[in-house]
Amino acid sequence: MKDQVYGAEKGNGQRVAEWLNEQAISTGLKLEVKFENNILSTENFGDFDLLSLSDDSIKSRKLISKAGKRFGIKMIEGGYKEVARIIRRKKSDYAKVLKGEKVIGHLELETSRFGSKKWEIKSEERR
Repeated sequence: MKDQVYGAEKGNGQRVAEWLNEQAISTGLKLEVKFENNILSTENFGDFDLLSLSDDSIKSRKLISKAGKRFGIKMIEGGYKEVARIIRRKKSDYAKVLKGEKVIGHLELETSRFGSKKWEIKSEERR
């Protein structure tokens, strides 16, 4: 699985993961989504159930926004890396917060390179 942050509004992670897997099979997309049973809390957007995706293609990202629209929930779409290649003790990821297909905010997340892989919010902004 990729080391990027994807999530569904709290309480919806399991059914979103099941729906995404069904859609991937029906469209022939090689995608496997796993419900992580881990929660990411944000100040401005609420809590999210984290998901792991086996593929990071454009089609997969479109399915994420489609899921948010279908269930009427907020989704996190991660994997937006910083440009600078600086070696740091912590790993970072940038994500968009989606409500349907509309971007409602951005998140900057951090996790340790070693040990616990729990993502934490470094900063967030509403759009």
